[in-house]
Amino acid sequence: MPRGLNNKVALITGAAQGIGRGIALRLAQEGVHIALVDLHQEKLNTVQKEVEAFGVKATTFIADISDPIQIIDAINHAESTLNGFDIMINNAGIAQVKALAEVTPSEFNQIMNINVGGVLWGIQAAANKFKQRQQAGKIINACSIAGHEGFALLGVYSATKFAVRALTQAAAKEYASAKITVNSYCPGVVGTDMWVEIDQRFSEITGAPIGQTYKKYVDGIALGRAETPDDVAALVAFLASEDANYITGQSILTDGGMVYR
Repeated sequence: MPRGLNNKVALITGAAQGIGRGIALRLAQEGVHIALVDLHQEKLNTVQKEVEAFGVKATTFIADISDPIQIIDAINHAESTLNGFDIMINNAGIAQVKALAEVTPSEFNQIMNINVGGVLWGIQAAANKFKQRQQAGKIINACSIAGHEGFALLGVYSATKFAVRALTQAAAKEYASAKITVNSYCPGVVGTDMWVEIDQRFSEITGAPIGQTYKKYVDGIALGRAETPDDVAALVAFLASEDANYITGQSILTDGGMVYR
C-alpha cells in the first residue's frame, strides 16, 4: 500500500470514465478525497457514488480543461469543498486518428488545446495553488507510449504526448524548489472507450475489420494482455504517494511491454 495518501485531496480531470474513473477508485481505496472533473455530469454522478462507497468524500465539477480559468475554478472548488488540495492529476485528453496529410487546422488546434493546453493550464494552476497554500504538492500528467514513439495515423496525437513529456520535465525543474514533483504516466493499449474509437477510425481509414487493429496492438504486448485502467491507476497511486517523493520529471511507461526506453 502506498504511504501517506490517507486524507489527501486529489483533483482528477477526465474522471467520468475510463482511466480517470479507474484512478479515482484506486485513490479512494487509499483514503484520498476526490474532486471529479469532466464535461458529463451524469457520468460524474455515478463515479462520485462509487468513490464515496469507499468512505471518502467526493465532489464533482464541470470544466473545459482547455480554458485556464475553468481549471482554476475547479481547483478552488476542490479546495473549498474538500478542505485541502494535495494532488493534481491532468488525465483528460482526446485521441485523433488521421493521416498527417489530412489533418485540418481546426482539428490540430482542438487536440493541442486539450491534450497540451489542458496539461499546461493544470500544471500552472495546481502549482500556484500549492504555493499559495505554502505546501508541497504532486502533479501527475497523462502521457502515453505515443509520447515515447510516434505512431502512423496517430501523428498529431503523438506530438501532443511528446509535448506532455517536455512540459513534465520543464515543470519538474521549475517547481522542484517549491517541493512540487511533476511526473507522467504513459499507458499503452487500454481497453477503454478511447481505444474503441481508435479502432473504429483505423477501420475506416485502412479497411481493417473492426477489432483487428486493437488485436494487432494487443498481440504485440509482451505480457500477453490488454491494459486495464487499474494497471494505470496503480502507477498513479504510487506517484501520488510519499513513496515517490524523490521521483520527478519522469514519464513512466506502463504498457505491459510494448515500447522500451
